[in-house]
Amino acid sequence: MNSVVPGSGLRRALALTLVVLLVELAGGLYSHSLALLSDAGHVLTDVFALGLAWFAFEQAQRPADRRRSYGYHRATILAALVNSAALIVIVIAIAIEAVRRLATPVPVSGGIVIVTALIGIAVNSYAMFALRGHGKSLNTRAALLHVTGDIGASIGVVIAGAIILLTGWLPIDPLLSLAIAALIAFGAWRIVREAVNLLMEGTPHEIDLAEVTKMIGATDHVRSLHDLHVWALASDQTALSVHVVMDEGPLADAEHVVRDLEQRLCDKFAIGHTTIQIESCHPCGEIEHGAGAHNHPHERIVLGD
Repeated sequence: MNSVVPGSGLRRALALTLVVLLVELAGGLYSHSLALLSDAGHVLTDVFALGLAWFAFEQAQRPADRRRSYGYHRATILAALVNSAALIVIVIAIAIEAVRRLATPVPVSGGIVIVTALIGIAVNSYAMFALRGHGKSLNTRAALLHVTGDIGASIGVVIAGAIILLTGWLPIDPLLSLAIAALIAFGAWRIVREAVNLLMEGTPHEIDLAEVTKMIGATDHVRSLHDLHVWALASDQTALSVHVVMDEGPLADAEHVVRDLEQRLCDKFAIGHTTIQIESCHPCGEIEHGAGAHNHPHERIVLGD
């Protein structure tokens, strides 16, 4: 799909979320519903989150330059981390207020709660469809989590309003708020863990390093490999670097091996950025050095043009 589509989807989702915020805030204040006000608080973070996600998406489209030789793709990971952290903070605030409401129930207007929440469900459902289909990006997934969390919260609010209308049982309002908060926190924590792993240049969870090693090692003319690293530039862009020790032979053979490895790594593991250093007579893997210490150069400097 065209890369512009996720950005336009984020813009539409942001505009629609502003509408939901105004509707739920007015309805929550008028009806005294904590569930509705909790959802409005969550929607407020969504406005910030979707705005940040849109900004990060636009930044990620910037070309690489001298300061950012890999480009600005990691702006989307930073946005996802901030958005998820914001969700966790709002979840804590909802939980505190829910416990207070359980101790001291507050009268709630169930009818207004239901109507307001149904409006939120309709608008957020449209926003969700605007973002759906672009879920591979961690940034878009975090934004989508905000929107789907809104829908789930609004459904819970409708249930709370119906129970209050039918039975008058007020504790259902804060109890459902706690359940909604727990669900949102679970999704947010998963994205936080993945974002931290990417920022720490950890191996992406979908990459089996043992399988990558096995595939490279089974290549014709390859004797061994070392200094294998796989990391993510962004949630949808993976990079690899490795030193490959080959049988002695013509330079053309080594180039054929490199091109073959690049293609197979891309086809099987979706690794689009590869740096493969070929060694033969003097493999640097035979040099003893401690973990994290490298006494051989990784950067080739070309003198003259």
